[in-house]
Amino acid sequence: MRLRQRLHTYEKLTRLDKPIGVLLLMWPTLWALWLSSYGSPNPEVAVVFVVGVILMRSAGCVINDVADRNFDIHVERTRDRPLPAKLISTKEALLLATGLILLAFLLVLQLNALTVKLSVAALALAAIYPFLKRFFWLPQAWLGVAFGFGIPMAFAAHHNHIVPLAWALLAANVFWAIAYDTEYAMVDRDDDIKLGLKSSAILFGRFDVAGVMACHASFLLILAYIGWWARLGISYVLGVLIAAILAGYQYRLIRARARENCFRAFLSNNLMGAAIFGGIVVDFILRDPLLAGSPVILPR
Repeated sequence: MRLRQRLHTYEKLTRLDKPIGVLLLMWPTLWALWLSSYGSPNPEVAVVFVVGVILMRSAGCVINDVADRNFDIHVERTRDRPLPAKLISTKEALLLATGLILLAFLLVLQLNALTVKLSVAALALAAIYPFLKRFFWLPQAWLGVAFGFGIPMAFAAHHNHIVPLAWALLAANVFWAIAYDTEYAMVDRDDDIKLGLKSSAILFGRFDVAGVMACHASFLLILAYIGWWARLGISYVLGVLIAAILAGYQYRLIRARARENCFRAFLSNNLMGAAIFGGIVVDFILRDPLLAGSPVILPR
């Protein structure tokens, strides 16, 4: 029973019991894997990225909880997490994070040197993020880069270089992360203000809803531009349109700023990411066989 309880504690610490974080990190990585491979990702590369996303997201959650252990106990939503609840020691949590990172690094070593170098930058981004809310008013932007860094890595893994389209997709992801993480931060805003922490929800103030929708609009516009740039078809357009409809649904949820509805809006971003991925996949399935695999869709 003790082992079972320990494993349950690890599950809560790594948020594997709440997969929304993994999914929000996974979708941009999958977009990039399909775009960079013209719809046919290398199976070994795909496995490395999918498992790597799960490992690094889990490690990031542990690092985040270690950094916030003295704050989480004062926040309604987080006071029952394993570290503030003293279900696990800080040392054990750090050992768990280290083990997860080492496993992820062993995976990425199977890829080319450029991807390995980028993975070091990805680790630095993930490790720094939990500390930003102490002094940086827009940690959500940093999160967008950290959560989207699988994008340039996917292009590097398939081509050993990074095309401009990859950076455009990363920029889109930054706006998307600011939107969905502001919704998340709106849930904790009152607690964060009391603790002296910083977030986009506090920075935007009474313009928080407008800020979320402006970021969603920027995200969708960049995606539309990428669709034109990469010569993607109607399936991709439909995916982006579905994502736009979901953004409108989120507006209805967050406009009254009720905590429960803000969290529901945050969760619905998983469907946005899935819609865009579905559009990309179907577009390549329906693509003219004569054009399949053509690098013309990836301007350098």
